[in-house]
Amino acid sequence: MSDVADKSVDIIITSPPYPMIEMWDSVFSKLNPRVSDALTNENGDQAFEIMHQELDKTWYESFRVLKEGGFACINIGDATRTIGHRFQLYSNHSRILNSFKKIGFDTLPVIIWRKQTNAPNKFMGSGMLPSGAYVTLEHEYILLFRKGTKRIFQKPEEKLMRQRSSFFWEERNKWFSDIWFDLKGVSQGIKHNGTRDRSAAFPFELAYRLISMYSVQLDMVLDPFMGTGTTVLAAMAAGRNSIGIEIDPYFEEHTVRSAMNSVQGFNKRISQRFSDHLEFVNEYLSKKGPLGYMNKYYKFPVMTRQEIELKIPYLNSITHNGEKHICVTYSEDPKIIGLEEIAIKNPTVIEKARKQPRLAFG
Repeated sequence: MSDVADKSVDIIITSPPYPMIEMWDSVFSKLNPRVSDALTNENGDQAFEIMHQELDKTWYESFRVLKEGGFACINIGDATRTIGHRFQLYSNHSRILNSFKKIGFDTLPVIIWRKQTNAPNKFMGSGMLPSGAYVTLEHEYILLFRKGTKRIFQKPEEKLMRQRSSFFWEERNKWFSDIWFDLKGVSQGIKHNGTRDRSAAFPFELAYRLISMYSVQLDMVLDPFMGTGTTVLAAMAAGRNSIGIEIDPYFEEHTVRSAMNSVQGFNKRISQRFSDHLEFVNEYLSKKGPLGYMNKYYKFPVMTRQEIELKIPYLNSITHNGEKHICVTYSEDPKIIGLEEIAIKNPTVIEKARKQPRLAFG
């Protein structure tokens, strides 16, 4: 990360190689041959520590490049493994928590990502016989850290950008839970000659959600373990700038190809946010009555004053300059793409909402 300037990044979202997950042994061994020696000598604890010492180098750099008030969001899973006939847990999340604290980050409440990739009847060990079976890990962690005190928005344009980057009240209630049940894991297999077989991929929605929660439009997002480019793609969809760092050149090509074909998909995700909100409005109107405020740009009701300036830009185009830069253009038109389909699904919601007697702009 030497090319990234000090205090130039607003948020880091990444998923590093997981120490003590066997598929990453070769990656860590290339970084430090002592990993391979420790595994050969059946010293799991030593291998675990050396792997994390390699990750620590990135965490120190993360602290350097983050602005004051910036966030770091680390998706990590613990590992279970038998080394030398001894089965045990290798707690990656707690080791990273300790590292970030020593570096100087403030630790924030974590999110448990309850993945839906594992079948409920899976188990490890001797089945139905006591004392030989082990609990199956079916969750990962999203560790949340902040550098320094809360971010300050002082200038009028900074405050306005923060307001435009707000999220819907019902999204807040879903996103800011400490357990996420609704995100499915993604396949980590990669079929391409000349590159590693897998990546530490997480779903697009995970990155998109975290970016929306902890940054504002035009912020700089960094992923120091870019892999398949999920974080930078989510940053494009969310109207943020981004930097992705990856040692395998194939993944750069993969990310560019994905970006070039993503305008329609990104806009579909944005339209889904509007659709979900209008369904919420329709249900709220039918059960509880009018909402208190009207969004300034879209002329639909919202729950709180903080949503009045909310404005989610659609993407117009994505272009690649043939080097290492991807350029995204956005539409300033507040028209909701797909509103016709939304209206067909909820034919009365817009008309009913706009007739509310309590709607206001302030």
